[in-house]
Amino acid sequence: MPWPKGDYPPSYKNQPKYLREKAVEIANEVLKTTGNEGEAIATGLKQARIHFEHHPEEIPSDKKG
Repeated sequence: MPWPKGDYPPSYKNQPKYLREKAVEIANEVLKTTGNEGEAIATGLKQARIHFEHHPEEIPSDKKG
């Protein structure tokens, strides 16, 4: 089941909004490819974290540590 904008897997609920949105974007693409929801959720979050490690300038300024 793809997650539309504003909707996300329950396991993402404690993530910052910017990270959650990127993770959902990635998870939806993985889901299209694999059809495996569990894999999509895990991969989405992992790849979103990696994305922001490499692109910290995309983190909203009020979220930077």
